Amino acid sequence: MLGTFQRSHLRIEVNATQEHIQASLVQPSQFCRWLWPQRFSQGLPSEICGGLSFTSYLGPIEIHHEVKQVNDHSLYMVLSGGIDGFHEWYWGDQWVQSRLEGVSALPLNLGQSLVVARLRQFLQQPAD
Repeated sequence: MLGTFQRSHLRIEVNATQEHIQASLVQPSQFCRWLWPQRFSQGLPSEICGGLSFTSYLGPIEIHHEVKQVNDHSLYMVLSGGIDGFHEWYWGDQWVQSRLEGVSALPLNLGQSLVVARLRQFLQQPAD
């Protein structure tokens, strides 16, 4: 893998319940909406679970995700391809944090900042 080792850790407050945040992070029907323009492999289940592997695409860059753990308050994925590392999410009532570490040519801190900002914006929208 070409690139440099990078790490980023962000925590924000959001006006959302733990359940709403969790749904936004583990249900593909939700995260595909706020992670646009990132695309995801077809055939994802209604909710991601431990052991699931899937691919996302950011333009021509493929990132493979292997879900190692998911529960009511956290999600841990090992990444390979465009990012070789891991991504952890933790959440509770009115807060969410993301930790991303890996080797990549992509600017991970900038990307993570944009992702967390988009999540916050998505969570502020009225429920459909």
